[in-house]
Order: sequence, then C-alpha cells, then structure tokens
Amino acid sequence: MSEQHRLTIATRGRGSVEISDRISSIVKNAATIETTAGPRVNAGIAHIFIRHTSCGLAITENADPSVRRDLETLLQRWAPDADAAYQHDQEGDDDMAAHARSLLTGTSVTVPFADGRLLLGTWQGIYLFEHRTHGHQREIVVTLLGA
Repeated sequence: MSEQHRLTIATRGRGSVEISDRISSIVKNAATIETTAGPRVNAGIAHIFIRHTSCGLAITENADPSVRRDLETLLQRWAPDADAAYQHDQEGDDDMAAHARSLLTGTSVTVPFADGRLLLGTWQGIYLFEHRTHGHQREIVVTLLGA
C-alpha cells in the first residue's frame, strides 16, 4: 500500500526547522486508521521530499542545538553568500549559495517505520534546512510505502 501527503512549512530564514513530529504524525495516522484489510500502512518507508532548490532536508542530531549551528557554519564556509565567482544572483547575494547548499543537504530523506513509529535513532531528527536569508513557505511531499 502507499499514500501521499503534502506539508507546508513556514521558515524564518536561514537555519533549520525540525519536522520529525510532523512526519511522525502522518506515519502514526496511517497506522491507526483501520481499513477492511487492516491499517492503511503499518510498516515500510517514509520518503520525504522538498519541492525547492534553495533549501534541503537532512537527518541529524536532535539533542544538542549547537550541532545545527556548527552545520550552518560549515555551510557558510562551503557555499558563502555573494562569492565574486558566482554568475547566478537574480534573487540576491544568497541566491547561488542557497542552490549550492541544497546540493550539500539534499532534497530528500527516507526513514523506515513500523507500528506507527518512525524508526529514527535515539538522537536523530528530520530537519528542513532553509538556505535563503529570508523566510519562505516550503512544500514537502511525504510518501509512505509499505504494508
């Protein structure tokens, strides 16, 4: 079985937003609503995809916020704003850097689930990384595949 959901997440600008609870709610709901054949989707994988080119998704440490601050420091080093070598800057100094950062974080993650729970590790969380300096409305597609 499979099902698909869309989420809209408002960001405040560059930084990370934990979305684990939003994804967990979708998975839990799919496992708790019974059909004549049983739960809609009880075990399988959740594929989470972001429909943008200037933000990304990642699974990382969810206990210590300094990890995400340090990741942002690394992203700034690897893809700095307003680099003189960039040609693409149609939407501002952060435009090309945001696209490069999205390549580094990726546009999707896949997490197994069972019995209505994501099977993340103890210290793992799913994060949307906003790479633009201003806030945006970001659309995420969650596809549950399983039995």
